[in-house]
Amino acid sequence: MMTPVKNPETKVKQPGESFFKRLIRQQLFIPFAALALLVIFNLAADPSFFAVTIKENSLGNPVLSGNIISVLDNASELVILAIGMTLVTASSGGQDISVGATMAIAGSVILRIACGGQVTADTLQAPLFLAVLAGIVATALFGAFNGTLVAYFKIQPMVATLIMFTAGRSIAAWINNNQLPIMNDISFKYAGTFLPGIPVPTPIFITAFVILVFWLVLRFTTLGLYTQSVGINANSSRLNGLDPQMIKLLTYVILGVCVAVAGFIRVSRSGSINYSRIAENIEMDAILAVALGGNALSGGKFNIYGSILGAYVIQFLTTTLYKYEVPSTALPAYKAVVVILLVVLSAPVVRSKMAGLRLQARAGSIAKEAK
Repeated sequence: MMTPVKNPETKVKQPGESFFKRLIRQQLFIPFAALALLVIFNLAADPSFFAVTIKENSLGNPVLSGNIISVLDNASELVILAIGMTLVTASSGGQDISVGATMAIAGSVILRIACGGQVTADTLQAPLFLAVLAGIVATALFGAFNGTLVAYFKIQPMVATLIMFTAGRSIAAWINNNQLPIMNDISFKYAGTFLPGIPVPTPIFITAFVILVFWLVLRFTTLGLYTQSVGINANSSRLNGLDPQMIKLLTYVILGVCVAVAGFIRVSRSGSINYSRIAENIEMDAILAVALGGNALSGGKFNIYGSILGAYVIQFLTTTLYKYEVPSTALPAYKAVVVILLVVLSAPVVRSKMAGLRLQARAGSIAKEAK
């Protein structure tokens, strides 16, 4: 039997078009494209941006240094928050705007126990594990408070979390009697700086561990499936035997745990805390990371790895702007313009319009060829 001969031009052209269409429809296309643009820009403007060197830190230990290391290091808290925010967004169709204030509470609790109630402590007054555990319990409880308002009292998530957004930093200050505790024990700072003899920043390892934990949870449990089901249609989920209220509550508790881990990293970097400045506006970056990852802010299906990539893109942008000496006061404006463009381009409506324009252009070219 003879195989029909195909048009060589069609054979080459069609697969290329099919691959391109599949590529731009991928959820991770926008964050990967944004990352690629930032990489290309920095390569063209200053290739040394990607240089990684070994320098001595304040303790005289050799450590890795460079813009890429800074991106991976400084994005750690945002990546961890974006993971928890993705689950909350998927289940409740809303966002938690209190994570920055709750990070202040976590840091305050950890320092209170680590310092033993003293304003300044040169050594740990309690096991560090106990202090971190107390911070996790505290923020998990506040997460449960937010989740209860959303799941059981049917309050819109942004309104429900506005309570903690407003009161969280005051609660954090109250925990330490409005004093700013300082922990001078070098071992307390390992989680936010470097472990002895290891040149890679510790927050990078902590973030990798958190990502691994969530990969295992989503891979070997039904948490992801149940979260998506509740976010898509809570009533149908209830009819299929799920408890939408409990699942929503669980995602807020998980976010609370993520907040505690991020808060520990933040206070560990300096060994102290500033209640009004710690993690300021980080909740907005966490929400933007979820959006940049291609996740619908209205809830439902999600891709947690898209949010992780979105967090790194945001930090890459921040580091790039600092590299070229953009004033810190103007930084939010630059970030807002770039992020708005990326979010708009990733919107389903815009992408469908672009697909329609491509179809029209293709139809026009076919019509011209037919003539």
